[in-house]
Amino acid sequence: MTVFDLLIWGGALLTLAGLLGIVWCIVTVGRAKRAKLEDGAMRARMQKVVAVNMGALGASMIGLMAVVLGVMLGR
Repeated sequence: MTVFDLLIWGGALLTLAGLLGIVWCIVTVGRAKRAKLEDGAMRARMQKVVAVNMGALGASMIGLMAVVLGVMLGR
């Protein structure tokens, strides 16, 4: 196993973690909407979800870049 294989698999795992974070955000927002929270509680929940969502998107992006780099440099 070369370093490029490790880069590909590490990037794939990072992308998967980011995707799971995005799914968590979708589920959390869906539950908050069904709970019909008042405005202040909904804002507090959405602020937390937005922060996690941005981190998950960033992790997915970096993971996909690592996969592409591993494929391009390893072959």
